[in-house]
Amino acid sequence: MKKTVLISILAALLLSLPGCGARAEEAPRLTVVCTTYPIYLLASALSEGVEGVAVERLDTGSVSCLHNYTLSMADMKKIERADVIAINGAGLEEFLEDALQTSDARVIDCSEGIELLESLSHRHEEGEADEHGHDHGHWDPHYWMDPNRALHMANNLVIGLVQADLEHSEEYGTGWSGIVEVLCRCSGQGKQALRELAPEIPGLITFHDGFQYFAEAFGLPLLAAIEEEAGSEASAKEIVEITRLVKEYGIPVIFTEVNGSDATAQAIARETGCQVVQLNMLMDGPEVDLETYYTGITGNLAAILNGFAGEEVISFDAEDQAWKANLGVRCDLLPEA
Repeated sequence: MKKTVLISILAALLLSLPGCGARAEEAPRLTVVCTTYPIYLLASALSEGVEGVAVERLDTGSVSCLHNYTLSMADMKKIERADVIAINGAGLEEFLEDALQTSDARVIDCSEGIELLESLSHRHEEGEADEHGHDHGHWDPHYWMDPNRALHMANNLVIGLVQADLEHSEEYGTGWSGIVEVLCRCSGQGKQALRELAPEIPGLITFHDGFQYFAEAFGLPLLAAIEEEAGSEASAKEIVEITRLVKEYGIPVIFTEVNGSDATAQAIARETGCQVVQLNMLMDGPEVDLETYYTGITGNLAAILNGFAGEEVISFDAEDQAWKANLGVRCDLLPEA
């Protein structure tokens, strides 16, 4: 009896050792590191169900502006083990230049071939810093805020992943189809809601310069965009100009970014009586689910429509099947067959 008990104990100990008994968890055969949350969402959707692919992201979601971001030790370790590094491009990842030079990973630039817009709030000569001491470059890097450009972004990603993982190329097709469906629904529902429900919108005033692509995608006029970060609030000249615009156009609401400063916006609200509402730049999120992109973009549209209407006139909900059915959305992001 004692011998039987001893054998059972030894067997249990052996099974608990790495490589013994139950199969130890295998290391991924392909590790993809994404520099931003939108890339992470798209890469995760593309690789879902593809065996042996791990998708990670850097800790860039902790800030609203990446121009002064510094890689953490955890970031450096991810970059060291990466087989593929997917970057936003368009000058957003200056913090990554040195790390990329020492990495052997394949780099996917998601901005390749995308029509970029000139930066709104920092139109200065190349290499010249703005009055707050930042050099944001010539192009606006926030192109993921346009579902059409996000689809192009996903296309760049899937091409790069297939090139890095040719043996599993067909498996990325399912993820691609899912991305097309979500982005088309996002664009189609948003545009139809604006056509049917939009009150008079004289123009948006935002306290982040990253909503230019979003405004263009949905045909919304953008009156002013002020890049405001903690410790570098808007100048007195900018405050006077925004206050003038709010009063001149009778604007009932101005917009800040979720992770940004709202100090100046609140001061203008006290002066003019307008409301201050947050918009989402999609720099971070709680879930690895592409529906987060849908809820982020449509949530912004709802905030704008409700803000200008002065009441809740719409609520986009991924679970609201009646809302989806009533719209009958056709994908306007792809060319006609």
